[in-house]
Amino acid sequence: MSNVTLITGAAGALGSSVVAHLRSVGHAVAAVELPRSADRLQGLGADLTLAFDTNAPDGWAPQVARVEKELGPITGAVLIAGAWQGGSPLHTRADDSVWQSMLSANQESVYRALRALLPGMVQRQKGSVVVIGSRAAVRPDSSAGAAEYAATKSAVVALAQAAAQEVLEARVRINAVLPSTMDTPANRKAMPKVDPGKWVATQSVAQVIGFLLSDASADVSGAAIPVYGRS
Repeated sequence: MSNVTLITGAAGALGSSVVAHLRSVGHAVAAVELPRSADRLQGLGADLTLAFDTNAPDGWAPQVARVEKELGPITGAVLIAGAWQGGSPLHTRADDSVWQSMLSANQESVYRALRALLPGMVQRQKGSVVVIGSRAAVRPDSSAGAAEYAATKSAVVALAQAAAQEVLEARVRINAVLPSTMDTPANRKAMPKVDPGKWVATQSVAQVIGFLLSDASADVSGAAIPVYGRS
């Protein structure tokens, strides 16, 4: 069975690096983005591009069917879709908008993806899923001013680790990768006075993800892998 890997958040800085790396090592890649970002999928070099609402309960089934029809059974997934929002203390929030936004972008998207992808992997007794967490998931004190982000990323890692135990006997693996600040154009713009040389290269994270999807990590499941660079 060839490696067919679905990637959410594929058009972002990390997503595009993951697409490039996995294609270079022989994966067939289905790249997923939200409809508002569909134009950014062009030029990624993915084998198949999909634009749909990854949070919609009924959005996944037809897309999974399309991937399997065009590329074959999905053997791997990288769940990158997410967002950061913050900048002020929790007690100063005027409403719940940041909380709801982080729940939707970070937690709901991973939950829906796992619900959609795991049944087929379990049935075939083969699969590897990588969830993108954050250093904030295990060091929430590093995320002061973005408590909602830290909470939802912590929940994502807990979800991944609990689900990993549930599917372990079916030879399906789920792991989380926890990057610190990554060297992206958006982060350079937001933090112009910080030395980006200490940040994590997206290509480095992509290689860790590639390892977790490979047979070389066959005995690794339920792990939360820190990728902190020097930051």
